[in-house]
Amino acid sequence: VELNESGGGLVQPGGSLRLSCAASGVTSSPYVMTWFRQASGKEREFVATRSRDGLRQSYANSVKGRFTMSRDNAKKTAYLQMNSLKPEDTAVYYCAADQKYMILSQMWNQKAYEYWGQGIEVTVSS
Repeated sequence: VELNESGGGLVQPGGSLRLSCAASGVTSSPYVMTWFRQASGKEREFVATRSRDGLRQSYANSVKGRFTMSRDNAKKTAYLQMNSLKPEDTAVYYCAADQKYMILSQMWNQKAYEYWGQGIEVTVSS
């Protein structure tokens, strides 16, 4: 299974970006797809997660109301729409996925994921 992220880059504070994560090497869309991020000098942290059926979805408090995660199961792709971006959103964003069923508390835990993308940089700066 490969996960390929795209859509990162440099944006001014208050701006928007949309990240994409496309899964390949699988016959069906992964059960769980999740975004994590890691800022320079900090540990990787949970951002947003969504199950394939959409019944389980969660956001980190720091992005709630500004970021929206969606999925297109036919395309095996997850998206992260990021609005009202702040300098503190600057980080490398990683997509993670797994085929196994997870409860919500497991979906927040990066150790639960078997598949990871290479990461994509998002820089919020004027």
